[in-house]
Parts: sequence; C-alpha cells; structure tokens
Amino acid sequence: MSRPIALFGFLAAVIAALGGVALMKGGFYIAKHEGDTLHLLQILFRMMDGETPHLDFMTPLGILSFWPMVLVLKAGVGVGQAIILSQILVALVLLPAIFWVAYSRFNTALGYFFGLVSLVLILALVHGEAQPSLSISMHYNRWAWALAYIAIALAVLPGMTASNPTLDGVIIGLALAALVLIKVTYVMAFGLPIVAALVLRGALRSLIVAFVAGVVVLAGVTLAMGVDFWLAYIQDILTVAASDTRPQPGAPLKAVIGEPQYLGGSLVLFMGVVLLRQAKQDVLGLVLLLLVPGFFYVTFQNFGNDPQWLMLLAILLLAPRPEAELVNGFGWNMPRALGSAAMAAIAFGAPSFLNLAYSPFRHASVSISQYSPILPRNAAHSDLQVRTVRSVRVDGKIGLDVPGSGLEAFAEDAKRLDTRVVFQGEVMTDCELELGISGWFNAVVLDLEASGFGGSTIFAADNFNSLWIFGDIARTKGGAPWYYGGLPGIESADHLLVPICPASQGIRKRILEKITELELEVREVHRTPLIILYVLTKG
Repeated sequence: MSRPIALFGFLAAVIAALGGVALMKGGFYIAKHEGDTLHLLQILFRMMDGETPHLDFMTPLGILSFWPMVLVLKAGVGVGQAIILSQILVALVLLPAIFWVAYSRFNTALGYFFGLVSLVLILALVHGEAQPSLSISMHYNRWAWALAYIAIALAVLPGMTASNPTLDGVIIGLALAALVLIKVTYVMAFGLPIVAALVLRGALRSLIVAFVAGVVVLAGVTLAMGVDFWLAYIQDILTVAASDTRPQPGAPLKAVIGEPQYLGGSLVLFMGVVLLRQAKQDVLGLVLLLLVPGFFYVTFQNFGNDPQWLMLLAILLLAPRPEAELVNGFGWNMPRALGSAAMAAIAFGAPSFLNLAYSPFRHASVSISQYSPILPRNAAHSDLQVRTVRSVRVDGKIGLDVPGSGLEAFAEDAKRLDTRVVFQGEVMTDCELELGISGWFNAVVLDLEASGFGGSTIFAADNFNSLWIFGDIARTKGGAPWYYGGLPGIESADHLLVPICPASQGIRKRILEKITELELEVREVHRTPLIILYVLTKG
C-alpha cells in the first residue's frame, strides 16, 4: 500500500512545485512568440464573449485547447495568471489517469519517470526545443502529447502491478476524445496503432469500453453544441489542410526524419523496433513500428519540429523485462541492449525535456522591471507581459532590390516577386515586420481612434486581425484569429487596413489579390507611415 501512496504523493508534489513556482510572479512574462500570443488572446476573448470556435470564428484547433483557460478567466482572473492556472487545472484533471498508468504499467522508478515527463509536458512554460525564452505558444501540443502518452502506454503495455481492463478502456477513450477536441492530428497519427495494440494484446474489453467512452463524450459535445459544430470544425480543418499560406509549420517531412539533428533519434527508433523483436517482445515491437509514422507526422506538423516522442520511446524500451540471459544473433544481452537504446533516446530528447522542465523556474527568476503589459490599455489583463524591448523596438525587414538599386535583376531569382503586390495602382512596400508586433498594434489603434475611426469594424490584410483587443475597434464576425485563406469576416467589415510593413507579405499579397479578384470597391480614407486605411463600399 505504501507504493501507490508514495507515487501519488510524488506526482502531486511535481504539480505543486512546477505550478507553484510558475505562479510566484503574479503574472505571466513571455519573451517570444507575441504573434501567437495575440492569436490566443483573440480566441480567449471571443469565447469569453460567448462565441464558439468554428461556428463563430475560424480555427483548426479544438475547443478543448482553450476551454480550461476560459473557465479560469470567467472566475475573474487576469489572462496571465489564467494561462498558468489553466495548466495546473489540466494537470489535476489528468492526475488520476497519469497515476493509473504509472502505477499499473511499471513496478520500478520508471513509473515515476513516466509521471514526471507527462506532468512536465502539461505544466511547462515553453513549447520545447532548446531555446530557453518563455512562451505560451502551442500549449495545446504539449497537452496533446501528455494525453497521447497516457493512451499509448495503456494500450501498448500490459498491466504489471494491477489490472483493470474497464478502467484502461475508459481512460483511453476519454484521452482520444480529448485529442479530437484539442488537435485532430494526434488522433490521425496514433488512433490506429492504439487500436492495433489492444487487439494484438487481446484487450478486447478495453477496446470496446474505449470506443463507448469516446462515443459518449463526443455525443455529449454534439448534444451541447449541435451537429453544425462538427461540420464547421471539419470545414476549418479542411480549409487549413488545403491552404497554401502555411503548408507546413517548419521543416519538410524528410528533414524531420533524416536531417542531422533528427537522424540520431530516428535511428534509435528503428533500432528499438528491431531490439524489441529480438527480445521476444513481438507485440510491443510491432506496435512501435506502427507508431513510427505517427511520431514523424506529428513532429512534422508541429512548429519547431520537436520529437517529443523520444521520452516515450525510452519508456517503452525500458518497460519490458526480457530474460536476463537472453542474447541476440550478435551476442548482445537483450536487457542491456534495450537499456542502452533507451538511454540514447533520453540523451537525444534531453535538451528539449530539460528546457520544458525548468521553464517554470526560469519564469520565477525573470526581472519584471524589463517587462511591460502586452495589452497596455487593458488593466484587467496587465498580468500578461512581454519584454519591453520586444514591444517598443519595432523592426522590419526590407528588400533592397528596388528600382535604381542595381539589384533589380536579382529580384526574380530571389523569389522577391512572390510577395510583391500592386493594389489600387500602388506597388506595396517590400517590408515585413520582424519585432515589436504588440507595440505596432497599440500605436496603430491609438492613431485610428484619434483619427475618428474608433468603433469601426476593420479587416486587416495580414496574418491576424488583432486590432480589436488593443482598443476601440470592433472585431469582424466569423473572422479568423489566424489567417489560413479566403477573406473570413470581411462581409462584416466597413474598413480594410493594409499594413505598410505586415507580419506576412505573402498573406498581404493573397488577401489584396483576392479583394481585387472579387472586385470589392475600396477607397483610401487614411494613411500613416504604418498603414493605409480604405473604406469598403458595400455592393
């Protein structure tokens, strides 16, 4: 009886330590990914006002990516603290499932390691990689990985110290349903291997219970949201999948598998499959082989291309207990060979994991005098702050191959023409915003208000339409917090804002070309060094 108590106490202590340290500053202080943060804020504030993802605005991310934060926000907490508290809430909700996996599947310190890795994924204050600057960007990927760890471990590994097929099925079903409502990519990647693992292990009761549990959850969502919710969700996913604005968030798939920084982990993964088969762990080896495409696909789909599966791989290699004297054809002792492969996986995954694990402690040590609110005019949410220099230093990247420069002949080979656009007879400036996006938005909104455009509904020809969270600008109905294609929300707009130096020149070009193609009538009414504002004439 002492073991489960000690294990549960350890997991609770990890939540208390990481969550408590993260809360110590009384706010959330980020140092990068301000654009992603503004994207998140738009969604949270829309949901706070009663809007529903997919039905009222476009996003390929599921409602569960944001609902925990909205729940805390509705309690009257500032958004900075709400973000951190929501992660603690998610960790507490998943604590029983993490405990059951750690207790039932492992009888050694491996259970503690599984629990630690899972909770670090949930409670970290950075998305991963080895760059230490703090950010809430892509929090949903971390949460989804934790759920995937739970579902995969329960499906792949047999009970070692305890067995309850019904409970296993309930947890697997709930985890997969949650993944559907966070990011469908994970279900596409791991759904079939999980089913295959349960079938191969003969865990048919768990499979049936998992199916029923998942259906019950999704049916409940349908009753609460309506069938239209799912149709809109599917449409958003299809729109993003077909979009050419961001066909991939990072390196191409072949690079994620075979480039130098990934190749070591890939080789260990394939070697792990072989070693498990040689260790007479045929089912585990086959299922690991089935997981390989999913591991690579999720890594490819996630910004940063961080192989968060490496720690799970190490756990799966350490979990089986082959006979102590078993050797393969090369004379390798199989327990030692599996252990060596697991250590290699941990070594390859260590930079990212350590970055995640001590990010709350880095947050506790930041000098708040170097930060300022990302929404400077919103006192209720002044607890979300960004490094001041990244807010007030507004930098753009410009192309120098302009007429008369002597570099004109290079423009085509440099792909410069791919982002240059002529709108209303004017060649738009070749410039892209690189730093200071929150300061840019604040300055633009202050100017618009002072120039008599306060209260206007404005559609921005850029990556995101965040003007309305900075002041008295109305948001578009049915808009997209992050641009993926088309002109979502422009029907409700009375003005078009064209940045002189946008966050994405390519997206500005696509939007302006689409407006020209549809022959929407516009008339310039205001211009500054930062923006051109047009009134949209309703036909």
